[in-house]
Amino acid sequence: MTTLAATTVWSMIRAERAALADDLGALTADQWATPSLCDGLTVREVLAHLTAGASLDTVRWLAGVVRCRFDFDRQVAMRLAEQLGSGPADTLDRFRRVVPSTTKPPLPAVAMLGETVVHGEDIRRPLGIRRRYPVETVTAVAEYYRGTDLVVVAKGRIGGLRLAADDGPFTTGDGPLVTGPTLALVMAMTGRAACCDELDGDGVGMLRHRAGMR
Repeated sequence: MTTLAATTVWSMIRAERAALADDLGALTADQWATPSLCDGLTVREVLAHLTAGASLDTVRWLAGVVRCRFDFDRQVAMRLAEQLGSGPADTLDRFRRVVPSTTKPPLPAVAMLGETVVHGEDIRRPLGIRRRYPVETVTAVAEYYRGTDLVVVAKGRIGGLRLAADDGPFTTGDGPLVTGPTLALVMAMTGRAACCDELDGDGVGMLRHRAGMR
């Protein structure tokens, strides 16, 4: 695994945020209300969640955790609501303003890249929008998630499986094979079971089952 410089990771984050903002510029009101791949959240709400993550430093994050009495789900919901704005145009404008932000909660920068890519797909896929990601970007995200259960269970989800990308250098693990696009592997690793439709191999059924578990 190659460790990327923080400046490189932040450059990737800015590129992905900018691309997502561009993709959402012409959405209709109905499209903004489309259910995302995040259970119970619309695409507009997921975008507000991304804005919140790019607006919280460690001090504000800790203050929110204390305010919510260490209920992390409540903290996420509270910060999301703060960034929704008066309507979809305001939601998108708030997100555009954080495109260059390097503010983050107490997480590594690559975790913010993962959030941007995965939640970007949570938004794009239900809308039928496709993005061709740089292989370096999705590989960095896959390498991060394969080794962590921080924020989202990923490492535990792929235990006992061998994952191998067919469009890039990413490989990990031992066991029944799961192969396919790096992005689909990332999405399945982070619990998006529907993305297993893009994968092949003897381990797909096991990964699909685990991805569907909450």
